[in-house]
Parts: sequence; C-alpha cells; structure tokens
Amino acid sequence: MAAALKVTTNFLQLKKPDTYSFSRFPSHKSNLSTKTFAPMAAAALTTSSRVLGLAETFTRLKKDGKVAFIPYITAGDPDLSTTAEALKVLDSCGSDIIELGVPYSDPLADGPVIQAAATRSLARGTNLNAILSMLNEVVPQLSCPIALFTYYNPILKRGVEKFMSTIKEVGVHGLVVPDVPLEETEFLRKEALKHKLELVLLTTPTTPKDRMKAIVEASEGFVYLVSAIGVTGARVSINNRVEALIQDIKEATDKPVAVGFGISKPEHVKQIAGWGADGVIVGSAMVKLLGEAKSPEEGLKELENFTKSLISALP
Repeated sequence: MAAALKVTTNFLQLKKPDTYSFSRFPSHKSNLSTKTFAPMAAAALTTSSRVLGLAETFTRLKKDGKVAFIPYITAGDPDLSTTAEALKVLDSCGSDIIELGVPYSDPLADGPVIQAAATRSLARGTNLNAILSMLNEVVPQLSCPIALFTYYNPILKRGVEKFMSTIKEVGVHGLVVPDVPLEETEFLRKEALKHKLELVLLTTPTTPKDRMKAIVEASEGFVYLVSAIGVTGARVSINNRVEALIQDIKEATDKPVAVGFGISKPEHVKQIAGWGADGVIVGSAMVKLLGEAKSPEEGLKELENFTKSLISALP
C-alpha cells in the first residue's frame, strides 16, 4: 500500500446549530436476502467528498499534535431519528471520526451493552436500507468522516460490490468488519479500494507479532488495536500491556494506531493518549447513555456532556 494515501485537502468546517431538531427516517422492513499479505496496488485512495478520509484526518491531527477522538454508536438505538441527531451532536462536539454500528443478530465481538442495543434496534425494524437512507440525509451535514462497523453477513447478503458502492454513495469513508479473518480480507480490500473506501483491520493483545505485522500492512485508514481480550464493554482500568502493543505496531508501520474496547473514562483517554496512541475509540459507554436515557432528548444531552469530557482529556 502506498505509504501516503492521497485524499482531497479541502476540509470544510461546518457550522453546527446550537439546538437539534428531530426528523424521521423510514424503518421499512428489510427485503435483502440475507500466506503473506502484500500491500494492495498503489492506486491511491481519494474521496470526492468535502470531508477528509480516515488516514488524512489522522495526518491533519498529527500535524497539530492532536489525538483523534472516535466515538461509536449503534444505529437505530433507541431509534434512527435519535441516531441521526447523535451523529450531529458527536460531530459538533469535535469528534474526529465516528464509528456507526450496523445492528446484527449475532454480534460476536460485542459485549452485553452493544448486544442489547443491537437487539433493541432490530426489534424496532432497523435494517440496512433504513440506515443508508438516514446516512444519505445526515452525512452532508457532518464535518467528520463516518466509518461503518458491520459484521460480514450484511455485506454478503447485499453482495460485496453492491454493498461497497452503496455505502460510498451515501458518504461513508471507512469500514470495520470485525469477524473476517485476515486470510479472507483480500477480496474485501480490493472492493473497498476500488470504491475508495478505507478498510480498517483489527489486531489484539493475543495476535502473534508476525501476524500483527501482516494485519497492519493490510489495514487502511488506521490500525484498530483491541485493548483487551474478549468482547467490547466498559472496564475499570486499561491493560498496561497496551502501551507495549502500541509501540510494537509503531515499529511495524507508520500508519496511525487507534485503541478501542473498554475505554469509558476521561482518565482512560488521557492514559492511552499518553502511551502514544494516535486515536482513542469509545463505544459501550456512549451506547449505554443513549440506550438507557429516559428520553431521546435527555440521552442526546448526556451524550454531548460525556463527549466533551472525554475530548477535554486529550492533548
């Protein structure tokens, strides 16, 4: 993969409203049927969007001496209207990239909080078509890129090429597919590259060093370092091994490293940034706020306050 990914340098800072108005999006029923790894060809990733892609976002932040803040929320929990407003809130607070989870019935990498959110979302009729419809309306209002977090099954149901072209059309910049092993990613990587999408790959504390090197070589946008063994979910503390893992990855690549799984407090964010990570990913704590709030409005306000507290812990 080319060491430097070319993307548009036109970064537009959109003015955000002080209040958030709710709009409704369709929640129609789904009609979908459901070695060694060399870098991909040197074709450079570009984006026709006015928003920077994932890799270029990290490049801009690095020049400013900043660490990326990457929140995760589950689409459709408590409903897609709230998801739309949550994306705007997260963007207006200063998030650098937003991960949006596609709810799935068997989310193997997710802990109880995100599993419950996916179950609630699916029970309300959320499906990929409805999520794409919502994104088509909301993405033009955002100043940061969206990375879609989805399991492989929804991709296969639509067809890999059609899935890639469709999410690109609605303005998605990146893709995270946690249940596809490295050996099976080559076709996904080719299709993502063809559609100018950045396919982010994950490495974990138990990944052997040789395999980690192959993963980071193949990953686009950034390298996703899972901070703990097991599934997602807030944890009391962050494993001290993460500091050494970050350095191992940085010895293997100059691509940015973002740490996720278990991060839920400002002190976690500060600690991981201090260890040299280029980005910090917070998921379950965000999902919990929206899913357990007494009302969507209350959830959005709590999300705003929490996001600001986490961002304020970053350099």
